[in-house]
Amino acid sequence: MDAVLQALGDPSRRTVLAILRDHDATAGELADALPIARPGVSRHLRVLREAGLVEVRQDAQRRVYSLRPEPLMALDDWLAEYRGLWQSRLDALHTEIARGKKDAR
Repeated sequence: MDAVLQALGDPSRRTVLAILRDHDATAGELADALPIARPGVSRHLRVLREAGLVEVRQDAQRRVYSLRPEPLMALDDWLAEYRGLWQSRLDALHTEIARGKKDAR
């Protein structure tokens, strides 16, 4: 979980994941989408692979990257406990705002 959270902490890696959410991509395609040099993209891809967030396969001379959703699903399960806590607080806030609007009339 720590490796996943660390990997998600970088905006370039989140951009890579957003691209891979929609379709598989080569390292070159990912590099074209990011404002950093190709060696930097390679380092980001290595971090994402080590965290288990992406996998790579050979397609002739190309390396094609794809998203692995399992680590994100595990993170979502962990966050569910906290989401429930905040949801009840947000529901209470919504109730108070609705009461305030009613009293203002």
